[in-house]
Amino acid sequence: MVLLEREQLLMELTRLSQKCLLSSNLFITPKKYDGRTKPVPRKGTVEGFEPSDKCLLRTTDGNKKISTVASSQEVNKFQMAHSNLLRANMDGLKKRDKKTKSRKSKAAQGRAPDTLLSATNHRITSFLLVFTVGHKARFLVPL
Repeated sequence: MVLLEREQLLMELTRLSQKCLLSSNLFITPKKYDGRTKPVPRKGTVEGFEPSDKCLLRTTDGNKKISTVASSQEVNKFQMAHSNLLRANMDGLKKRDKKTKSRKSKAAQGRAPDTLLSATNHRITSFLLVFTVGHKARFLVPL
């Protein structure tokens, strides 16, 4: 993986996005990064290491991998430049069609599908009772 400066990454990202416009995908992954390149030892501490808040940004098209590190003070500037670049190169997206909602009649909206109305307009809810006796199961369905 190639670690580039921020301006170089933006230029390379423009090239990759133009190349991947019609043929393949482009994956961009941001990650919190503290500046450590080696794992923390199990015993003891690392002398002379000051953790700092940074952002590691990785980009790949499946073949070529590039990355950069932005400090916490420069993240806002870099994010604005990066978002402008993404907006400029994502012109192939299609708008979603809004689906029309079907309207139900007021009588159908008030009633649940598992309830019935008796002759006196009292609701009767159907239910299923299962009794198991030995190996046989008996079903009772009162209405």
